Amino acid sequence: MNRQPRALLSVLLLGLIAFMGWRWWSSQQDHADQGTEIVFSDVSTRGGVLTSSLRSEPRSFNRWVDRTSPTVFMSHLMQSTLVRINRSTQEVEPGLAESWTASADNRTFTLTLREATWSDGTPFTSADVVFTFQAIYDPKAGSILAGSLQVNGQPLVVTAPDARTVVIGFPGSFGPGIAILDNLVLAPKHKLQAALAAGTFAQTWGVATSPDQLVSLGPFVLARYEPGQRLVFERNPRYWKKDAAGVVLPYLDQIVLDVVPDQDAELVRLQAGQIDMLQQQVRPEDIATLRPLVDQGKLQLLELGVGTDPDLFFFNLRPERWAKDPRGSWIMRREFRQAISHAVDREAFANTVFLGAGVPIWGPITPGNQQWFSPNVPRYSFSVERAKALLAGLGLANRDADEWLEDEKGTEARFTLLTFRGNTSLERSATVLREDLRPIGIAVDVVALEQGALIERMLKGDFESIFFFFSSSSFDPAMSPDFWLSSGSGHIWNIGQATPATEWEKQIDDLMHQMTASVAPAERKRLFDQVQNIFAENLPAIHFVAPRMYIGVSSRVSSLSPSILRPQLLWAADTITVRSPPVTGQGGR
Repeated sequence: MNRQPRALLSVLLLGLIAFMGWRWWSSQQDHADQGTEIVFSDVSTRGGVLTSSLRSEPRSFNRWVDRTSPTVFMSHLMQSTLVRINRSTQEVEPGLAESWTASADNRTFTLTLREATWSDGTPFTSADVVFTFQAIYDPKAGSILAGSLQVNGQPLVVTAPDARTVVIGFPGSFGPGIAILDNLVLAPKHKLQAALAAGTFAQTWGVATSPDQLVSLGPFVLARYEPGQRLVFERNPRYWKKDAAGVVLPYLDQIVLDVVPDQDAELVRLQAGQIDMLQQQVRPEDIATLRPLVDQGKLQLLELGVGTDPDLFFFNLRPERWAKDPRGSWIMRREFRQAISHAVDREAFANTVFLGAGVPIWGPITPGNQQWFSPNVPRYSFSVERAKALLAGLGLANRDADEWLEDEKGTEARFTLLTFRGNTSLERSATVLREDLRPIGIAVDVVALEQGALIERMLKGDFESIFFFFSSSSFDPAMSPDFWLSSGSGHIWNIGQATPATEWEKQIDDLMHQMTASVAPAERKRLFDQVQNIFAENLPAIHFVAPRMYIGVSSRVSSLSPSILRPQLLWAADTITVRSPPVTGQGGR
């Protein structure tokens, strides 16, 4: 090579080095202008795109009024709480409250807030915390979080001495203590104050809201929503959290949630490398299908143990639903539900629905929740004869030539069962239940709906029965009062009662108030065992099997903190890492 080409090459190299140096300095200045310190980690842990699946579209971006799975997933990506229950260890960790002190009676907590900003650059202060509580407790807002942020049915008292201090007073003793704040999704006062004042808080941040109008305190911001296709989240450059080495989180550049309602299509995408992880557990019948990918090192199959959020079957127990329907005289009776529980062979149910990868259960607390599970709740052994005897006691008998029972007025023992279309375990469970009730003379008409449509009918009380699931964020039942208390927004068989509709619900209310007020672990367990017994006797929801949980994840994904609770992986999205090459799907790229 002669000197002239060498000189030209040297000039080009120097120019490239200078250009890259300018790009690096410019990037640092951009972040400095945003008030964010950037510490780059090793390239293997920084950056990249992770694609996951979402079984249905969001009904709202407003977590304060919507508890459906897509909105909850979004909340984990976009929001932070004052304190957090680590879903993996169940320990309480600092969040936006960097520290706190408790009074001697454990009823007043003084929190020191860390310095943080919303994704639009507005400082986060104690005013946001006070405003959030105001919004949640405002009846016009209709927040579904109100019930989970009360003690003894009373709201917390929140004051702010200064911009970085919040004092929270409990109206009584509360066993989980400050862990209650894990339920608090913080709202931006500067964005939502006007809506609260106008009485439109419940309608704000709907799915038609432009992503640039949403602000975040969490690791990601919503960059794009393509209805029916995907949600694309990008790194929040103002996220407050760093790892132990001082590296600003999150590690990922982007998370894409592809909407894939059908489980078969979801599995195909995972096999093809088009998505990195599933949001639901792997179906038992798919485990053998995925084993070769595990053996090839392309996939991780994480076994999490016995699930703690089992599918459940329940009737509409709102009295007004059955006021003019003659079937109400027996559907509203606990003996009818007990007959159904006796009619189902739970071992066969586990084998048919979960291919044996499940354990029979008789209540909502499963063996996976070792601390609170009670093995002594009333159990309903498989017995067609016992089921028939209970139905006969309700006046149901075969009065004509067909196979179904009728009551004394000739009304057929028949009801409609709604379930979630595209969820194999739920659809299969509904079919098994229909076939198990046939021998005792009860007819079941199964109707599968899209998840959003099903939830809307459930909330309106426009259903006869449903096979669905209910997710909790903590093993401690005191953290899910909206499910257990008759006034709760998650009391799905009869939501939001002004006063308990039944004596047994009043008993559960009283026991739950005592249990949540106690700070003695043994006493709390004793009281909740009574709650479980009453629940199992009256069966407002019937549980059959708790599946063993398996999650499928691409081998390019690491730094995972799996939890048995939903969402099993994305609850800690800020510390997840991926290595190249990225997946080859459509989302985000």
